[in-house]
Amino acid sequence: MSPFFPRLVAVGALAGHGLLGFGCGDLLDRLNPSREEKRGAVSAQDAPPGSALPGAPDAPRDDVPPNTAPNQLPPANTPSEMPPPALPIVPLGPNARTEDEDNSISVFRAVAASTVFVTKNGIALDRFSRPVEVPVGTGSGFIWDPQGHVVTNFHVVEGARRFAVTLHDHKTFDAVLVGTDENKDIAVLRIEDAPPNLQPIRVERGLELSVGQKTLAIGNPFGLDQTLTTGVISALGRSVPGAGGVTIRDMVQTDAAINPGNSGGPLLDSSGRLIGMNTMIYSQSGSSAGIGFAVPVSAIARVVPQIIRGGKPDRIGIGIGIDPSQTLERQYRIRGVLVIDVTEGGPAAKAGLKGAVRTRRGIAFSDVIVAVDGEPVKNYDDFYNALDGHDPGQKVKITVQRGDQRLDFDIELVLIP
Repeated sequence: MSPFFPRLVAVGALAGHGLLGFGCGDLLDRLNPSREEKRGAVSAQDAPPGSALPGAPDAPRDDVPPNTAPNQLPPANTPSEMPPPALPIVPLGPNARTEDEDNSISVFRAVAASTVFVTKNGIALDRFSRPVEVPVGTGSGFIWDPQGHVVTNFHVVEGARRFAVTLHDHKTFDAVLVGTDENKDIAVLRIEDAPPNLQPIRVERGLELSVGQKTLAIGNPFGLDQTLTTGVISALGRSVPGAGGVTIRDMVQTDAAINPGNSGGPLLDSSGRLIGMNTMIYSQSGSSAGIGFAVPVSAIARVVPQIIRGGKPDRIGIGIGIDPSQTLERQYRIRGVLVIDVTEGGPAAKAGLKGAVRTRRGIAFSDVIVAVDGEPVKNYDDFYNALDGHDPGQKVKITVQRGDQRLDFDIELVLIP
């Protein structure tokens, strides 16, 4: 409901019940004096003999100023009758803009060409039962490199293999999926027959972000082309459930308006540098409530080159078998990550970790991972994020619970095939 509607209802109720001291007709008469002549007017043929019609030439009106023609009242609220403003208003010059406005304009002009509109295509049947390709979802994205790679959210491309990418000049190209990292809600597309004039977004590693820092979001909310919203960084280090069922850590929270269709678009700083990818909002209505979240540029800069190189992100581990769904842990109320098996010749086996074994009485559990580098591990989510961000060859301290014993192992990380 419009915020003005309750006011209209209140005014109508007062006038209708005469609480203002006069009816609706009297109110209109006072607002428009010329209406009095029409209300209850009679023709000359109907007037009694010897009477004068109001406003007739032989009965001049005493409320008409001198030198005013009969039946011609002065217009109400003429400029000469308007009261002067309490304080003088100084209008802005034609080129007057604040420094902040100039910055927002320059960032949009510089980065709009790097922002794209992503359409997800699916297969449907026409009225003749023939399969046809139709749009089934939309989102935003940004150009990563001159080769035509486009970065967007995993949930924007989920469930499809064919896509269309529309550039800022409204030219549309077919695109294919290169790979995804659903745990980070990141996907990479490649534009087929990419034009030579693509403008990649500006990415810098190691940016230091601060709460209160200006943010600018560019995208296509509700399918509206090339929309800019501004705000600030509201918080850093947020943890938000990701599309892959694993918590995304170190998310950037902003109050810049992020609406459906903004997903996958860039979140920028005042220098036009990428600081995150708009991903989700906290809202009960589905529209922006001033609480939006963006995947941090640190994760994007690390994962995207891996996807471009191998079609998937690099996964590191210690050479053990675990169950990400943690069915056994829930069944037996185990707190931590159960080591189901140990890869022969792997770093965990060399360090001395033991997996579960099957006995006549059932499965006998051995090691349960309860900490990584001293940080508690309560579930697979904690274990995944404890290893995430490390490089192969680095060593981590794995703490396991083995019966009544609590043991520490220094284990080297390796790439998981």
